[in-house]
Amino acid sequence: MRRKVEKNDAEWRSQLTPEQYRVTRERGTEPPFSGDYRVHDEHGIYHCICCHAPLFENEHKFDAGCGWPSFDRPLGKAAVEERPDGSAGMQRTEVVCAHCDAHLGHVFPDGPPETTGLRYCINSVALAFHPGE
Repeated sequence: MRRKVEKNDAEWRSQLTPEQYRVTRERGTEPPFSGDYRVHDEHGIYHCICCHAPLFENEHKFDAGCGWPSFDRPLGKAAVEERPDGSAGMQRTEVVCAHCDAHLGHVFPDGPPETTGLRYCINSVALAFHPGE
């Protein structure tokens, strides 16, 4: 198992853009329909913008019409962690990078029923795409 990536606030701020920091370290959300990867169909792997761990495969991405990239599953069970989230007056399940605790988005039980039935709704700004992987 990979060791957790731990950095202090100043280290994260120096590595990330202000928007990447706001979303991944402060549990923010990018505006819907604004991200680079919402409509992106190239073969490859999406990695965590903070620690570069592989998280999602483009093969499992689908258009949910919600305004954010949506996947029916993470790359593997060890890629992400799911946590209860009662923020914004809602009960949701937060998705974080298992390697550095970066906030990625949320998972909902309204994904494609022919696959997992899950929709991992992920902020583009929390991801880096590596084509051809």
